[in-house]
Amino acid sequence: MIIIRSSLLNKFENVIFGFSTKIGLKRNEPFFFNTSHSVGDNNELVEENRQALASQLGLDSYLIKSQKQIHSDIIRIADERSSLEESDALITNRHGTALAVSSADCASVFLYDPVKKVIAAIHSGWRGTQKNIAGKTIKAVIKNFNSTPDDLYAYISPSVSRNNYEVGSEVASLFQSRYIFNNNGKYYLDVSSAVYDQLTETGLRTGNIQRSLLCSYELKNLFHSYRRDGKRSGRAWGIIAMKESD
Repeated sequence: MIIIRSSLLNKFENVIFGFSTKIGLKRNEPFFFNTSHSVGDNNELVEENRQALASQLGLDSYLIKSQKQIHSDIIRIADERSSLEESDALITNRHGTALAVSSADCASVFLYDPVKKVIAAIHSGWRGTQKNIAGKTIKAVIKNFNSTPDDLYAYISPSVSRNNYEVGSEVASLFQSRYIFNNNGKYYLDVSSAVYDQLTETGLRTGNIQRSLLCSYELKNLFHSYRRDGKRSGRAWGIIAMKESD
């Protein structure tokens, strides 16, 4: 199994983080190592995949909180309630509770506050980015847990790169020109850079942010990509947790 790690988050001994890829348990096409029940994959295989990923990270799969992502700016505090409420960001200060984001091109953001001991997991596609869900999540962390931006660390996951993210003029018009590349009348959107700027504009230090430059579309043998594979695309899970022993 190949899992993408974060050198920034991994420097904290009490943080568990990993971002899955297509490679694991010798799964084959079309879905490969897939963690989503909503793409047409065999449900038993999906559960096996989730359990295997959790095991690799040293977690129990039943402790992972997921969400029904709807490309919104809805933010929830993860508590004892069941997973799969509609939202696109989860926050918790519970040790041992893991937060998951599902992705197949969209940017995911994972936050950690080592002072107040809080984590967050954010799904930020173009709609969520346009709504500034990353910035709103940081404000929610500050409001609910008394965090300060200086103490927050963030990792932005692999996602589709600007060179491969063609959008229509109606979507391009929603973003500042610095995030749009016009090539022969076609518009390309740089979501990852927009998310990065939203983090810094909310007060995070640049040295506290790590942004992956891996492109989910280009690295066909490594990442799921809905834009590349359509309905035949599986989904990755990005997971963050704080160890119970901390």
